[in-house]
Amino acid sequence: MEIKGKVFKYGNDVDTDVIIPARYLNDSSEKALASHCMEDIDPHFVNNVKAGDVIVAGDNFGCGSSREHAPLAIKASGISLVIANSFARIFYRNSINIGLPILECPAAAAEIKAGDEIKADLSSGLICNITTGKSFKAEPFPPFIQQIINDGGLLAHLAKNK
Repeated sequence: MEIKGKVFKYGNDVDTDVIIPARYLNDSSEKALASHCMEDIDPHFVNNVKAGDVIVAGDNFGCGSSREHAPLAIKASGISLVIANSFARIFYRNSINIGLPILECPAAAAEIKAGDEIKADLSSGLICNITTGKSFKAEPFPPFIQQIINDGGLLAHLAKNK
């Protein structure tokens, strides 16, 4: 699967309460979650994000709560991929469960800037910064996890393969 989009860049330790503030969890619909995604760290995010865009961040992205609302809000906002230096383990697993593509790539996380346009091939892990021409290599997920993500998450994958 190939992804192409504009980059939103964030730093280290972006926690789940910043991704989707707890005050908005009274409505867990994807549309409602998306409408408040990242607003405490980037108030203009929801007005500027377009389908296919990408988040790039530093260390420990998605730390904090174990709720899967955070990756769901990101995916529902239109973000097609999150690239980070590292992910909090529960966010990492929740992203797979809901079908949000993620890649760990320290070099890409360090060098890609906000506003850059990138493309990424999830099957190979190749990330290309179209803006600068630099390429980076992430470790891709094994094929069975790629299939879960491609199917839209674990529940969709299980339903498809009954």
